[in-house]
Amino acid sequence: MSPSDSSSRPADPDPEPTPVPAPAALTLTVQAAGCVLWRHSPVGGTLELCLVHRPKYDDWSWPKGKLKHGEDPLAGALREVAEETGHWAVPAVELPSAHYLANGRPKRVRYWAAEAVGGTFTPNDEVDRILWLPPHRARRRLTEPRDADLVDALLATFRPAR
Repeated sequence: MSPSDSSSRPADPDPEPTPVPAPAALTLTVQAAGCVLWRHSPVGGTLELCLVHRPKYDDWSWPKGKLKHGEDPLAGALREVAEETGHWAVPAVELPSAHYLANGRPKRVRYWAAEAVGGTFTPNDEVDRILWLPPHRARRRLTEPRDADLVDALLATFRPAR
């Protein structure tokens, strides 16, 4: 038997413990997606942004939510817009993502600029109100300061490149 044949060696009396992986739920980043939904006001034609009110958190935010397993992020963003606002939307450019801790877990929310092209809001358990506001008022109404940065990101998509 050759010296490299390990079948003749005695078992290691003090083997290294096998590392136990952390539960996936504690280490994986929660993936979510949403839109900064906009329209031209039906009254004056000015730009308006859609905010949703979530009674569970008593906050104002962009329509967004967790992705379903294997769901394409853009498809998930448009699904969340439809579920939370009752509007369907035409997506445009991707906006900056938000990264933060939610319930102690890292969360990433990908956002798109999207124009509302129709639909009607119906209150539900998740979202009880929506507001269409001009950008400066939407920025002030958003609960989380990080969400206000997306107002500027959206407005930049309307300005011609120099």
